[in-house]
Formats: sequence, structure tokens, C-alpha cells
Amino acid sequence: MTDDLTPVIAASTRWLLAAYPAPGGALSRALAEAQARQAVTLAAALSYPTDLDVQLLHLLAPSGSHRLDRLTGSEPQPDDTAWRTWIDETVVSWAACLLADPALADRAAHQAVTVDRHHAADGLHRLTSPGERDTEATPLLRHPDLLENIAGLHRPQLMELLSLDSADLP
Repeated sequence: MTDDLTPVIAASTRWLLAAYPAPGGALSRALAEAQARQAVTLAAALSYPTDLDVQLLHLLAPSGSHRLDRLTGSEPQPDDTAWRTWIDETVVSWAACLLADPALADRAAHQAVTVDRHHAADGLHRLTSPGERDTEATPLLRHPDLLENIAGLHRPQLMELLSLDSADLP
């Protein structure tokens, strides 16, 4: 059994980019993908902090994109469903929370590091402190109002998780 979150991270990132596309241009798409992947990777690390958690995810399978698609009005094509089974609703919701609030993302990154999850907070600069180009490339992906339907699904659980060790955070 694998302890790898790569399929969940790839599918969840792909879903976010399809639901909240970057404006035209290869640079915008690349910057949006980098930010989405950082948010999803951090959310997955928080959601599945141990190898056992990851193994259970692979055994029980992620939730898929059905509810997320319904909330965003997305209509997947019949031949576009296989990768959608790897989408984890909680991870996408938490990633949306992190994308909409860089301060929350910074706090989550520090918590992930303090509990020794295999993550480096310094590798998340596009997520935690986006530059002007980063924000220009993600007007939809970082818009709090547009993300609210998705972010609100599991925000209480993320906030509860982050407040558990809030005394240890900067």
C-alpha cells in the first residue's frame, strides 16, 4: 500500500484550476497552477498527517468531485471522470480557504512545520505571500467571495485544527 498523496494532490489541483481558471497566457496558467498546487499540498498534509492516514485514504478512497461539481455548476464530460475520483472534498475546501486568505495559509504552513509534517513553509511563498504577478494570475482562484461555496464546506474543521496548537504559532 502506498503512503503517497500525489494522486489526490494532482486531481484536486486540476479540479481547482478547472473551476477557477487563470486568465489567458502561459505564465498566468503556470503561476495559478503553482499556487493551487501549494494550497492543495498544504491542505493534504494537514488533512492526512501520518502514513496511516494516507493508507486509510487509499483504502477507503477520496470523496470525489460530485458535490464540488454541483456547487460550482460544473458538468464533467463522461470521458472526464476517472481523475475526478481522486479528488478529496476536504482537501479542496481547505485549499480554497488557504487561497482566499494568505494569513491563514501562513498560519497553516507554520503549524504543518511545527508538528513535523513533511513540508517546508519556505516552499510556499506563492501561497503565503503572493506577489503582484501571483495575484494577477489568480483573480478567480483567490477571490474569497467566489471560493466561499467551496471553502465554507469544511472551514470549521480547518479552523479547529489550526487552533489546537495556536499557542505554538507565530
